[in-house]
Amino acid sequence: MSKQKWFDDLSALLPAHTVKMNELLSLHTITRMGGPADVFVSPESQAQTIAVVNYAAQYKIPLLLLGNGSNMVVRDGGVRGIVLQLTKLTEITITNTHVYAESGAAIIDVSKQAAAKGLTGLEFACGIPGTVGGAMVMNAGAYGGEIQDVILQCTVLTPEGELLILKKNDLDLGYRTSIIAKKGYYVLSAEFGLTQGEQQAIDEKIEDLTFQRTSKQPLEYPSAGSVFKRPPGYFAGKLIQDSDLQGKGFGGAEVSTKHAGFIVNKNNATATDYIETIRMVQRTVKEKFGVELELEVKIVGEEK
Repeated sequence: MSKQKWFDDLSALLPAHTVKMNELLSLHTITRMGGPADVFVSPESQAQTIAVVNYAAQYKIPLLLLGNGSNMVVRDGGVRGIVLQLTKLTEITITNTHVYAESGAAIIDVSKQAAAKGLTGLEFACGIPGTVGGAMVMNAGAYGGEIQDVILQCTVLTPEGELLILKKNDLDLGYRTSIIAKKGYYVLSAEFGLTQGEQQAIDEKIEDLTFQRTSKQPLEYPSAGSVFKRPPGYFAGKLIQDSDLQGKGFGGAEVSTKHAGFIVNKNNATATDYIETIRMVQRTVKEKFGVELELEVKIVGEEK
């Protein structure tokens, strides 16, 4: 089957404006990098999402879930097959201490809406730039908190299109990993259990964490966030800083001078620039300290 056939079939299944061919993924990633998707789909409901996954499974078409592109580097050659973005699935419902959120909702928005209701437990997520789905995939965490601290259950689709409801104990949550990542599941929604807190304390915590993020992270430039996982016994940023790599890189990409754990798109970087900078950091830290830096970001797609 050709990508034109995929496009035509999906345009018949979904509203036409939600299906695009040869869409540049640089328009949909926070890094502002990435080549074209053969077919790009942005469904407006869970039912439409299920239809896309079932279609891809039926015809064995490669399917990539993009999220909002906050933790992903898409190569300059783009992505073959179908790219699925769920950022139109944004429903958030709060009932007492129970929070329901669709996968495309920004985890920042969930954190802030919960805080506005006087609920505590999700403050740590007030600066995480990804979606609920992305946060579930990698058990996102910051400032001493993680998704596993508050998750109740998660509704997912398998690559074959089977609908599953996974309880916390089913999710196999670990440091920046989950059963969702291991099995390639697609998140539809998640449910969190929080506790009633004291409003002033919640507001002060969010204010403090927001200040820490804005003062320490290079938010003035596009980036994929924290590039490397924390190596056991070390901090990736400290190793990179001590390797004298800040300000260095390839093309328009460089290791941030503000936070060494970030690689920024400082001047119209290509994905190739960004990936070469990642590899340079890994080589240098390995040579200097004997430590292998493992990627937290995901690199996808093809070379140009």
